[in-house]
Amino acid sequence: MLRKMGLENPSVVFYQELTPGFTFFNCYGSCTHTVDYTTIYVPKVESTTMDMYETDEYIKENIGRKIVIVGASTGTDAHTVGIDAIMNMKGYAGHYGLERYEMIEAYNLGSQVPNEEFIARGIELHADALLVSQTVTQKDVHIHNMTNFIELMEAEGLRDKMICCCGGARVTHELAKELGFDAGFGMNTYADDVASFVVQEMVKRGMK
Repeated sequence: MLRKMGLENPSVVFYQELTPGFTFFNCYGSCTHTVDYTTIYVPKVESTTMDMYETDEYIKENIGRKIVIVGASTGTDAHTVGIDAIMNMKGYAGHYGLERYEMIEAYNLGSQVPNEEFIARGIELHADALLVSQTVTQKDVHIHNMTNFIELMEAEGLRDKMICCCGGARVTHELAKELGFDAGFGMNTYADDVASFVVQEMVKRGMK
């Protein structure tokens, strides 16, 4: 099996029966396959990342008012670690959350927020951008939920009136765009990345 996988000099260094009929193997070998990194293209969010202070100044100079960003873990997703890292004032890993920005009114609606309720709150708060966080991904439940969100936005005629972003460990910018979002933020992205994209996209669209 190891040779069929393209490994030379395969060696089984450890094995142990787990349960009758199932065995755990620890194997080593030299991979014969190669990767041409020059042919790999990973779609990424196209914006210049600014820190909190730079973003606040950018908003003052180019938009002239505080912007409103509303975020939540929508659908049945009960996890808030991701959305909290982006929204909460203390932020994550030394990156301040959106609540700390002088020129951003940030509203974190928490978890298990139905898409309909999330959109309604966005309208009520006059949101410029909506952030959907998705952590639970088994059976592609996150894809179904995000698709439903975009369909509801389109049905209400709001899709072009608000910037829609999504994020999560298994969310990529490519997936986000495919589902109809403006941007997707995966692992190793912070409030800086989200805020920078939102404000630059607002200016690009002429949102005042």
